[in-house]
Amino acid sequence: MVKTNGIKFNYDNEIFFEFPNVNLGKHENLLIIGSSGIGKTTLLHLLAGLIKPQSGSIELFGVNTSQLASHEMDKFRGNNIGLVFQKSHFVNSLSVIENLQLAQYLSNKKDSKRIESILNNLGIIDKSNKKPNQLSQGEKQRVSIALAIVNSPKLILADEPTSSLDDKNCDNVIKILKKQASDFGAQLIVITHDSRLKKHFNKSIEL
Repeated sequence: MVKTNGIKFNYDNEIFFEFPNVNLGKHENLLIIGSSGIGKTTLLHLLAGLIKPQSGSIELFGVNTSQLASHEMDKFRGNNIGLVFQKSHFVNSLSVIENLQLAQYLSNKKDSKRIESILNNLGIIDKSNKKPNQLSQGEKQRVSIALAIVNSPKLILADEPTSSLDDKNCDNVIKILKKQASDFGAQLIVITHDSRLKKHFNKSIEL
């Protein structure tokens, strides 16, 4: 369950954001849509615990994460949240499979069969030994999704995953995200300005 109440945040007492409440039940996914500068990425960072709200509360799976200390939030995030950033974050000197192994190592997990299963599901098992700079943009996105789900998160947060894609690839990426969330028992929240995604979600919030 994902629940927020009265979240407010400001940058240097100059840029103020007040967000609508989120109430997401088990097995529900959510689209959060809004124009540039409205605070979408700020909301995603709040949900992920990368920043803390100035007021209000965030509850993820029965834990009030807005009350956790930084080291507690880091551990909670590693065990429960997968992030798909707008720009890919890889260790470029490592291969695809080594990046996934590193993600598992950092969360004290080791499951080579899961890595193989994810890469198979995403259609990039043949890219396992490639370095990130040897991948196409679409392949990098799929590896980003693999990194987000490799540690079996309960929640996947995706920031503008389709912003630079044509209609066909937009549909492909969002279907992949939804399928991976479903296959691995996670919930999905996508934050975007891309109105094409509305048809893929039963539940949405407009900022």
